[in-house]
Amino acid sequence: MESLVLNLQSKHQITDYIANNHLMPYEAGIFKEMLNAVETGDQTQLDWFRSFGDSFRSITMNIHAYRKGQEFGFTEISFDKNGWFTRPVFLDREELTFGDTSRYGNHSLIYLGRGKNHIWTYGMNYSYGVAGGCYGLSVYGKQFRCREDALAVALNELKLMMTKKIGSTDTTNDKQPVILATLRDIDKALIGMVQLSLF
Repeated sequence: MESLVLNLQSKHQITDYIANNHLMPYEAGIFKEMLNAVETGDQTQLDWFRSFGDSFRSITMNIHAYRKGQEFGFTEISFDKNGWFTRPVFLDREELTFGDTSRYGNHSLIYLGRGKNHIWTYGMNYSYGVAGGCYGLSVYGKQFRCREDALAVALNELKLMMTKKIGSTDTTNDKQPVILATLRDIDKALIGMVQLSLF
């Protein structure tokens, strides 16, 4: 397959791609920038876009990842061996455990981390006993001005998920001892946060 060329004659190539694909809002914005660069004769800007990949899909996804990282103060531009934008490493990372039970050995985790500009976010690995899910620390996560705000929202999100499973009849996936132990640990953490805020 021939490598993508972005130059001042690329308008039809860009508009054809737009017409033949369903775009995410961020993609539409990037293509608008590309078309503007073509129309204003800005080859330097087109070269910058092209440096993010060898297809329109990789360019838009990589630029979006880069810009989301900038929201956390990450400015380095680098790519992995497959040409995808390298995930930034969050600072002051923490892993907090909730609901560890000896009988089932399952627990939930909250991951906290901050960007270089001191914006915080969280990720989560939640377990109802057998069922569960996860999402890691990411530049696509919610943004918070401090660790405490990120933790409070994460705790409340985990609490809401666990509360919905109380009394579940799916005893294979939803283990009540795990769910209740997790809720107890969440309540302890929330009380501890309130007590710290009083001092």
